[in-house]
Amino acid sequence: MRPVRVPAVASAVAALALLSGCGAAGGLESAGEAPSAVEPARLWPDLPPASAAPYDYGEGETARIPGITVPGGDVHRLDPVAVAQAGLKAKTDRDSGLDELPDATVRQIRACRTAPDDCPVLAPYYFDLTGDGRDELVLGVRMPKRQLAVRAYRADEGDRGGLTRIMSTSDAVISVELAGRDLILRAPSVISGYEYRTAWSWDDRQQAMLATRDEIVRVPERRTDRTAPTPESSGSAAPTSESSGSAAPTSESSGSAAATPKSSGSAADGR
Repeated sequence: MRPVRVPAVASAVAALALLSGCGAAGGLESAGEAPSAVEPARLWPDLPPASAAPYDYGEGETARIPGITVPGGDVHRLDPVAVAQAGLKAKTDRDSGLDELPDATVRQIRACRTAPDDCPVLAPYYFDLTGDGRDELVLGVRMPKRQLAVRAYRADEGDRGGLTRIMSTSDAVISVELAGRDLILRAPSVISGYEYRTAWSWDDRQQAMLATRDEIVRVPERRTDRTAPTPESSGSAAPTSESSGSAAPTSESSGSAAATPKSSGSAADGR
């Protein structure tokens, strides 16, 4: 495939400048030939297109949560444990099976009222993920082997509308963060010094959160060594490490700042 040439604008401008006597000090100078723009090359163009996706990752899968109504369309007024418990009976619009939780986790969710210390439902977060001006409910559920299920719920239209789960995924996450209106899941990689990052974004056509970006990135190395105090210094050395703790979420949170739910407490605490 032949490269498509882009006119060398800088060279043309430089030539005009020389012809007009502007080649003296301070005048325009040529930056050289502009790089060529190359069309993308298609490999194995004779291969027939795939007729169906080879795997179902659960993307775009939604579920109406039975028995849950949202007063005034405000998800802040919902009990997160009740939502998690009702979600155990939810029927998805497509049976990928990826919304299922381990049996041990299901038993813990059902026992959240009687055994709150073992409740795996983490404290909720509230963000406007869809851009409609209303917050969505984001829940995390701890699972065995340090796995975390992340689920997002949207209030249906109407003052006494229902609740729909618009996202459900799980992974051995390092952290869950908010960037703009995207939920970013960071997970460890088998390659040392790298990690996976998946961005989940609202898709208005699908009416669900989709994994719009999935990448493996290199993690910058952190310098952990500290300078030891000299014998001449007096007093104690000032700490050099920065606090990594984050404030606990509140139901009034608007979700405008990035959040990393690291709290080990459950949503059943204090109930």
